Amino acid sequence: MFRGFERERIATDAAADPFGVAILTGPMPAPPKDAVSQLATVVSSRPCGSDAVVLRLAPERPFEPLRASRFFMLRREDGTAPLIPRPYSVYRQGGGASSSTGEAPWVEFLIKVMGRGSRALEAAPIGSQLRLIGPLGNGWPVLDGDGAPWVMLAGGVGSAPFPMAIEQALRGMDGGAAVASRDLHFLFGARDRGLLYDLELFERLGVNVHTATVDGSHGMQGHVLQLLDALQAAGSIPKQIRVLACGPDPMLEAVHARAIEEEWDCWLSLETLMGCGVGICNGCPVPTREGGALAGWPNAKCCVEGPVFAARDIELVGH
Repeated sequence: MFRGFERERIATDAAADPFGVAILTGPMPAPPKDAVSQLATVVSSRPCGSDAVVLRLAPERPFEPLRASRFFMLRREDGTAPLIPRPYSVYRQGGGASSSTGEAPWVEFLIKVMGRGSRALEAAPIGSQLRLIGPLGNGWPVLDGDGAPWVMLAGGVGSAPFPMAIEQALRGMDGGAAVASRDLHFLFGARDRGLLYDLELFERLGVNVHTATVDGSHGMQGHVLQLLDALQAAGSIPKQIRVLACGPDPMLEAVHARAIEEEWDCWLSLETLMGCGVGICNGCPVPTREGGALAGWPNAKCCVEGPVFAARDIELVGH
């Protein structure tokens, strides 16, 4: 488990810790060793779905291949408010040594336009510069082809950490066996068809893609877990599975409860609000689960121990 820094819990009683948050001592948290703060140029911006864009950025200094579900803190560099950077999962990475056309290195981010911060990023002119801090966090575990099939559950913009995860799984990660396309299922749920971001991209990746929308405008009508139930009932997906999930809190809470009940090997990439992204502000606590790998602490930090957590290690209800 990636830690980033060591810390010691020194107060546990209610008098010393009235808000239920342990007092921590030790060195200040440090970002991952490969994290840097640099400028990146906006190369392109394309509409995606009904309310999002995909920003392609060319960093001043290229990154080594990134593990899917790591994230960066992004902000405009021209003084446009808000000045506090926002966390975004890496959507895709390319160019550089991996390019057969000599294309310059780039990274992409899926930006759902919701508030001032995302609107400022969406409006960044081509050729302008953004501040890019990262890569941060731990990313998905190694997806290997030895064992039960992998099921990826995405809700809306929670699809962002999955294109690279699928590509890495099909290639083989860290020397592990590649996952056969027949053993990789991508289940994409959203409120309506316009929120199934870049659906055609996932279909081109050559894995099993299944969709559900609440209004029935694409795929099965219902939620992503109902889609999984239907596919398992039809025999398209076996009962024994390994699960990755990312999406809104209600979806992740439901997936977490099912994972505990059915004892899935399950990892969740949380969409938790973050202030700093490097563990200093304590603004992204995630309650730990008794008996889990993080149980020595009352809360983990999503930006340091996460954003990916094994379901067995955390509590999600009302977090």
